[in-house]
Amino acid sequence: MQLEESSDAKKDASFICGVVEGFYGRPWTLDQRKDLFVKLQEWGMNSYLYAPKDDYKHRAYWRELYSVEEAEHLTILITAAKECNITFIYALSPGLDITYSSSKEMVILKRKLDQVAQFGCTAFALLFDDIEAEMTESDKEAFQSFAQAQVSVTNEVYEHLNQPKEFLFCPTQYCASRAVPDVPNSEYLNTVGSKLAPGIDVMWTGPKVISRLITPASIDELTEVLRRKPVIWDNLHANDYDQKRIFLGPYTGRPSALLTKLKGVLTNPNCEYGANFVAIHTVAQWSKCSIEHAHDENQSSDAISAVSADIKLEQESRNGRSDDEDVSLPMLVYHSRLALKKSLQLWLPEFKRTKSMWGPISKPHVNNVPPVTFSATGQSGVPCCSSGSLEEGGTSPGSAPMPTAEHSSAEDANELASDATLTPCLVDGTESAGSSSMVSLDRVAECLEPMETVESTSSASSQAKNLDVEDVDDHDIKESPVKEEMPSAPEHEEGDVVMESERKEEEEDYQLSVDDLCLLCDLFYLPFEHGPQGMQLLQEFNWLKLNAHIVASNPSKPTAAGFPEVKEWHERAEKFDAMSRALNKLFTRLTYINNRELLYELYPYVWDMRGVVALLNSYVKWLSFNQGSKQGFLSGEQEPWVFRGGLAADLQRLLPLESVNDLFLYKTPETPTRQVYTIRPYLASDERNVYQLCHRLHIARTGANFCDMEKIFHSYPSLLGDIHFGAFVTLSPEFCFVVEDDNSVVGFVAAAANAKELQRQIRVAWDLATKLQRLHADDLPDALLTYHPSQLKMWLSDTVIDHSVSKRLLTCAVAALRAHGSSGCHVYDVDVCSMEFYSRLGFVELKNVTHDQDVMYFGRIF
Repeated sequence: MQLEESSDAKKDASFICGVVEGFYGRPWTLDQRKDLFVKLQEWGMNSYLYAPKDDYKHRAYWRELYSVEEAEHLTILITAAKECNITFIYALSPGLDITYSSSKEMVILKRKLDQVAQFGCTAFALLFDDIEAEMTESDKEAFQSFAQAQVSVTNEVYEHLNQPKEFLFCPTQYCASRAVPDVPNSEYLNTVGSKLAPGIDVMWTGPKVISRLITPASIDELTEVLRRKPVIWDNLHANDYDQKRIFLGPYTGRPSALLTKLKGVLTNPNCEYGANFVAIHTVAQWSKCSIEHAHDENQSSDAISAVSADIKLEQESRNGRSDDEDVSLPMLVYHSRLALKKSLQLWLPEFKRTKSMWGPISKPHVNNVPPVTFSATGQSGVPCCSSGSLEEGGTSPGSAPMPTAEHSSAEDANELASDATLTPCLVDGTESAGSSSMVSLDRVAECLEPMETVESTSSASSQAKNLDVEDVDDHDIKESPVKEEMPSAPEHEEGDVVMESERKEEEEDYQLSVDDLCLLCDLFYLPFEHGPQGMQLLQEFNWLKLNAHIVASNPSKPTAAGFPEVKEWHERAEKFDAMSRALNKLFTRLTYINNRELLYELYPYVWDMRGVVALLNSYVKWLSFNQGSKQGFLSGEQEPWVFRGGLAADLQRLLPLESVNDLFLYKTPETPTRQVYTIRPYLASDERNVYQLCHRLHIARTGANFCDMEKIFHSYPSLLGDIHFGAFVTLSPEFCFVVEDDNSVVGFVAAAANAKELQRQIRVAWDLATKLQRLHADDLPDALLTYHPSQLKMWLSDTVIDHSVSKRLLTCAVAALRAHGSSGCHVYDVDVCSMEFYSRLGFVELKNVTHDQDVMYFGRIF
């Protein structure tokens, strides 16, 4: 679709608009870049800046010439760009170790760019971002300042290349927060403005590395200093600083009045190529808006228009309006939500394109720049990348320096510390999730990047690194303590793993819709804000949690006619359940798409979000079944490294938990699966399934040792269920949860807040002479109960293939226990089979609590 050109004559005819591939991480493939060029042309964009950090000859080894194979690859790229009328801008980053005064270095630099020029490239850029402002002694003798040294080199290269029509310069002080002391008084920027050749354009990221808002006034101020219009290197959609986040929301926070004040805009988007459709397409829409009728979403004079359009969009969604109808706004007026809708309508067919993908799922983020050579094929192969960290790797400009460079500072590390700016300020339940979250966003955005926190420190960053979700090595977690002891254990069903031959896109129930994509984007919106449906999830869950006392002190739903507040609570609980089911539907439909490349890119994020929302929904159901909780909830003021990653982290923060951050670290399945596991409170109707599960797992656990007891089991079919589960569900059903797949119950967790009282009541109910209940014959040690007063048991079937289920199931039990005042729990039936299982869930052996060598206790504090 060719976007309509603006009729405004004031906008520069040579306005640069396009994409910069400048992130740290797995590079886009040749085919993806070719696809990008076609889309840029279709959408009326004109530029692509080549600056991938995977090309080690772009930065770390900038002096080295490209090999024959690499040269062929670049030539193909440059030719493909020209065929689409896209300007291919080659960027080089020599600032890490260049000696500015060395004539030999200048010869090497010119030779490198001459080589690229021979490939057909006619546009270039020199990048001096993310380096220390220090010079060698020889440079200090030759130049008066650091800025003068960079300007001298850049001007000389510019002249050597015969003053290319497009030549970009990225300064070391590339945003207002890095200007010393500020933009107007920066000696560095003033030198650049006065000494840099007029034909060279200067790149700028805005007030921050990742800027929530770029105002016309700030650009006017910068233009006066630089003596030219800047080109914005926009990191709004960049996600290489946090493996938990991806940004699918529309381009926003840039008033269209900027179009007359800028020389261009280049967006540096997500590492995942296929996820950038909305990010790039909405930039294209923004660049074509009319200046005379500019709709500035950030100006109060246009607030009525913005609110009016939003109301129309909400009504459209509620009334089921068809996708081909448009909310009317003046021609070429940019509104981010309308732009999002147009982009989603065009993005939907991309999901139906047939694209193959293989190998394990692996996010493209990396923590350094490996020496990767170009692949001869453009096909996506087996993803291979190491896990990222907060200090190492990030958006560029603005990313942390490469680990190979010895110029990283504590200040830079702090600036890229941890993502917590979206934490709702829900203190003592005095503010709603909506208002408090927005206040938090507005306040924090004034001084922080989306990856920064108020309490950011080097140590915090270090701990965040250690807790990185991709570092969790739980691929071999045994989801059942008895898993390896089951000789006839069936493999997971074929239907659980997504196979390309199983696609059902032709069936309506399995087809993605624009509404599905809208939900997807709202859940993974922008660095500084959640989408409307994402905010709704936060608001509803927070309201249900804060008002749980309503159902704790009033009749339950069936008799709540005379209690409107109780009725409202249950209605909103049903609403939250409906939102959870909508996310499950999105997840399932996504697994059936033909575009497997896109599935591999989006699956880890949607899988994680679905699990988080399902976990919260389980907690809401627990509140409902158990008439809420009268206990106070925690304030949610955890350390900033406990949670990472946008909306999913904000939702997790609302659970009444502390010191269990390990339970929120999940390893994404290596291959896409569509199996959805539901965790919910135990119901009386579950007894038969749970007892059958207990019987099957117990037999598998004991093997031949219990064969002689078959007659007893035949006479007392409920015996094993009573032993392992019955006591808990009889005496403390409020702490029992089950997990089920599409067919039946496949696991349970059962707990008692007061293990001592549980033991006492069991003594009354059971004959102490019963050999089968030997473990309850002796009193629990007082040393055990001091810090681990609650007792817990969890069993899962070997058919559970999702490694996160055990953690989510335990989280439900811990949240319930914590809400009732418990601070720790223990398990007593630990043997060789279950030892590793519980250990991986954070339990440790309690060696000094008993003198009985035959009994092992494992516990954890929360």
